[in-house]
Amino acid sequence: MNIKNIETINSNVIIQLSGEMDALGCSKIRPNLEALSKQTHAHTVVDIEQVSFIDSSGIGAIVFLFKRLKAQGRTMEITGVQGQPQELMKLLRIDAAIPLSIISPSDRKREA
Repeated sequence: MNIKNIETINSNVIIQLSGEMDALGCSKIRPNLEALSKQTHAHTVVDIEQVSFIDSSGIGAIVFLFKRLKAQGRTMEITGVQGQPQELMKLLRIDAAIPLSIISPSDRKREA
C-alpha cells in the first residue's frame, strides 16, 4: 500500500492510493492519514483506482479518516471505486455514509 500522490487544488486535497489495503498496507499509510486529518482542507478526495484489494483494515482506515474529517465539519469522497473494493464497499453500504464514484480525479481532468 502506497500513497502515490497528494495534490492540493484550492481547498481540496486529492490522495491517490495504490496497492492492497490490508493490515500491513494500512499500517504503512496510517501516519499519513493521521496527518491528513489534522490539515485544514475543506474537502478530501481519496482516489482508490489503483487499489487492487481491500479488507476490513482498509475499510477501517477509510472510516477512521472519514470520522475525523466529519467531526471537524469537513467532507470526503472516494473515487475510482472498482473491482473487489467496489464490491466490498457496496456490501458494507459504505456509500450510505461516504460518497463513492467510479470516476477518478484524473479522468475528471481529461473530461474538462
